[in-house]
Amino acid sequence: MDERVRDHLAACDRLTQAVEEAERSGRWDAPSPCTDWDARGVLEHVIGGHDHMFLRPLDAKPDRPKDDPVARWAVTFAAIEAALSAPGVLDDEQYARLVPIMTVDVLAHTWDLARAVGADDTLDADLCQAALETVAPNEAAIRGSEMFGDAVPVPADAPVQDRLLAFLGRDPGWRPA
Repeated sequence: MDERVRDHLAACDRLTQAVEEAERSGRWDAPSPCTDWDARGVLEHVIGGHDHMFLRPLDAKPDRPKDDPVARWAVTFAAIEAALSAPGVLDDEQYARLVPIMTVDVLAHTWDLARAVGADDTLDADLCQAALETVAPNEAAIRGSEMFGDAVPVPADAPVQDRLLAFLGRDPGWRPA
């Protein structure tokens, strides 16, 4: 399996854990570090992003239930696995570049969801390092996209998870009010 696909699926698997923890907490309406979304909105953003970027272009539109966020993510994750495991997907330069960027998105939103519902928000350090290496050289484009806030200052020796989150405009110390 290609390393980019493996990393993306690992990030999605970690999101699955956060989704399950959100369900156990029952706090789908909790505010998140993404001020535009509550916990459910964060998950719906990740689902919609995958639909728009991977699933629809690859003719893989999963049939999701309407009101069950855990099942909605499970069906989406299964479709992501199938779509990204298809032979030749990463031969297309668009997907080859897009997979690591989507991995960054999944990591950030896994933290957002976990932090929103008071769950374990620890991310894999190796995935965070790879994500930081993906986004850091593209800071101008990231800031210009208006999808991320300004970088938040953290010490240079902060854990890589905190450095990634701060680069993406998140305060690693954020807690729900």
